This record gives sequence, C-alpha cells and structure tokens, in this order.
Amino acid sequence: MENFHICPVAAFYQSLLLPVSYSLVFVLGLTLNCALLRSVCCRARRPCSTVIYMTNLAVADLLYVLSLPPLIISNVMGGLWPFGDVLCKSARFFFFVNLHCSMMFLTCVSVHRFLGVCFPIAAVRLRTRKLALFASGSVWVLATAEILPTLAFAHSGTVNNRTVCFEMTNPQNFNVYFPYGLFLAIVGFLIPFLIVLTCYCSMIKALYCSAPGGISKVTTARVRNKSISTILAVCVMFVLCFVPYHVARTVYLFVRVYMPEDCQLLNVAKIAYEVWKPVISFNCCANPLLYFWGSRRHRHKLQALLCKKKMRIHPGVWLVDAGKKGP
Repeated sequence: MENFHICPVAAFYQSLLLPVSYSLVFVLGLTLNCALLRSVCCRARRPCSTVIYMTNLAVADLLYVLSLPPLIISNVMGGLWPFGDVLCKSARFFFFVNLHCSMMFLTCVSVHRFLGVCFPIAAVRLRTRKLALFASGSVWVLATAEILPTLAFAHSGTVNNRTVCFEMTNPQNFNVYFPYGLFLAIVGFLIPFLIVLTCYCSMIKALYCSAPGGISKVTTARVRNKSISTILAVCVMFVLCFVPYHVARTVYLFVRVYMPEDCQLLNVAKIAYEVWKPVISFNCCANPLLYFWGSRRHRHKLQALLCKKKMRIHPGVWLVDAGKKGP
C-alpha cells in the first residue's frame, strides 16, 4: 500500500499558493530575462566573457520559466496531471536542469567577479572569451548529466484514482531516490554555495580593506561602497532563494524515507518544502533586477522605460565586473 494512503499529506496550498506564485514568476521572469538578453546581446558585437555568462544565465532562467505552464495548470487542477507520462518526465527534467544551470552560472559569475577584484592581474589571462565559452558549455553538460536520472524516477501515476505527475518519484521508490536526492543537494547546491560564499566574502574583504587614495579619492570610495552593497545584495538574494529550499527538500526526503508513519512531521516537512519552492523560482526574476540595479546606465534606462519619459544616460558601475565602468 502506498504511503499516501497510509499517511495523507496536506495539499491545501496546491491550488492557490503554487499557481499564483508560479504565474507571477512566469510573467516577471519572461519579461525581465527577455529584457536582460536584449540588453547584454546588444551591448557588443563580439561578446566578452561577462556577456557570455550573463547571456547563459538569462537563457537558463528563461527556459526555467517556460517549463512552468504545465505545472501551473496541474496545480490549478489540484494536482491532476492531464498531459501524459512523456510530458511529465520532460517537464520535471527541464525544470530541474534549468534550475541547476542557473545555480551553476551564478557560481561562474561569482568566480568571474572574484578574479577581477582579488586577482586583477591574473584576471586578464583567466577571464577570456574562450574560457567563458568552455565553462558555459561545461555547465550545460554537467547539469544535464546530473538531472538525467530524473527521467527514470519522475513519471505519471495514479494516487487515489487520480492521475498525478510525481515530482521526485512515486512513494514506493523513495528509498532508492534518497541517495540521488542527497547527491543533487551536495553537488548541485552545497558545493556551488560554498564557492559563491567564499568568493563574495573574499571580495568584500578585499574591497573593504582597500584604501582609496589619489585625486579620485571620493569617487573611488563611492565606487567601492557601491560594489560592496551590490555584493551584499547578491549574497542575501542567493541565501534566501536557495538555502531554505534545499534544506527543506532534504529534510522532507529524510522524513519521507525514515519516518513516513509520523503524519504530523511528514505534513510539516512537506508544507515547508512546498512553501519554499516558489521562493527559489523568484531567483530567475531577481537576477535581471540585480543586473539592472547594479548598473547605473541600465538602471536609468529601466526608470525611463517605466516612467515613459526620456532620461539622460550616464556611465556607471558595471555590476558583473566590480570596479569596472560600463561602456
């Protein structure tokens, strides 16, 4: 007998929280990432390493939001899956592939910035267009390889006479899925998270300890403080979007495998996991906002677009290359 029949899991959030939040993410993510792609692609005819990383990040986020409509429809229908087994596997596969790609490209961007701030001389040799293309291609290959087993685990099935699309796997296979779930948590989240945290902490230390001097003392201090505030904003966004989701997901997997009879604990773990799922989705909307916010040039453009009036565009601090000015 399936665990769903032994210990029912609450799903009151499914027809309201997830459809509304995913719909909002779809609209905002589609609009903002299209604007980001248009911005970075029009910046230069021959893309530099920064443009390559930001383009790939925007593509990963865009593909992520494009995988949401079937999930939105299913959640509106109370979890009923009317699209068949092939689309179930495809939807879950692309959902997680692009989520992991987004995480990895954020890691690439953090390393890219770290080299520019902490090792500016070595950065000239390491931050090349060729290396950026190689790293971007590697990210897509590695993320696809990591998520490939999802095609075997995720499938449609029947629970309480309703056809559903299992997000991870069916309840009977959770024992088999659990090691793979831990692997994804470690390789797809913990390692990139530690890399990002190390890079940004090192950057903050380097920028904070650098003493502005010379004729442009005030300007240098302003640029440095702007860079530090931008880094802190990125760190906060990263932690809020990714950490709670992966912790809640791992806890839910543990409870589902080792304590499935504790209905109260299982429901708490399941609800916590479902609540944080939309939060991690908002990361694909936050990336373009941080990009525009970190660049004065693009921030003025965004303000002009929203206010529907012309504004003078001034060159400012380029977000991706800390300390480097925009064109």
